[in-house]
Amino acid sequence: MWKIFKKYILQLLFPLRCPVCDDIVRPYGEKICAGCLGRLKPITPPWCMQCGKKLLKEQEYCKDCRKGGHRYIRGRALYEYGSAADSVYRFKYGGRQEYADFFGEEMAKYLGGFIQSVKPDALIPVPLHRKRQNDRGYNQAKLLADAVGRRLNIPVYDSFVCRVKNTIPLKKQNPKERQNNLKKAFIVRQNDVKLKKVVLVDDIYTTGSTMNEISATLLKYGVLEIYFVTLTCGEGI
Repeated sequence: MWKIFKKYILQLLFPLRCPVCDDIVRPYGEKICAGCLGRLKPITPPWCMQCGKKLLKEQEYCKDCRKGGHRYIRGRALYEYGSAADSVYRFKYGGRQEYADFFGEEMAKYLGGFIQSVKPDALIPVPLHRKRQNDRGYNQAKLLADAVGRRLNIPVYDSFVCRVKNTIPLKKQNPKERQNNLKKAFIVRQNDVKLKKVVLVDDIYTTGSTMNEISATLLKYGVLEIYFVTLTCGEGI
């Protein structure tokens, strides 16, 4: 009863914001406005069987994945990026940490089967560089991983991988520049833990440069199988 009462008081003092419209959630007690439910577009088939990008026609892999070279085995994403771009921006840069509970719940609901089929030893959020995390105040990937991990009962190792290179924003670079920018950006810090199978967690998947670089680092350390889930993903061709 105390937990319920405490939650009620907190929501009165600090009402939840809708992850879509950013207004106070209506009806009270929900995590998203009833009228906003259909505005976030889950990725539906066909999607790339390796990276999970939405495909415009029936085929097995997107253009990027047909080239090969990915260090991870497979990944999935929840939403089409275009439908969630504003929400992700506020979640990432606007201090809307509270969105993580709804997003994590939806990721567990729609991607939970994929995650559990992998039987991972842990979820690993994609880390931010210390300076960027201090400026932002939090790591949105860790918030997502925590929310998913709680619901699927999978441990989250948020300090297993460390970002030691403060890379410039990848959205401003082409794929080759992203790859060069991320070289030696990550190290394994938690050397006392041995993991064989992991699922990386992030907010956006674009070219796969970040996932590949972290995967390469983990493979050198001895992790055998690497998968990923992200909140959003762009289209593939």
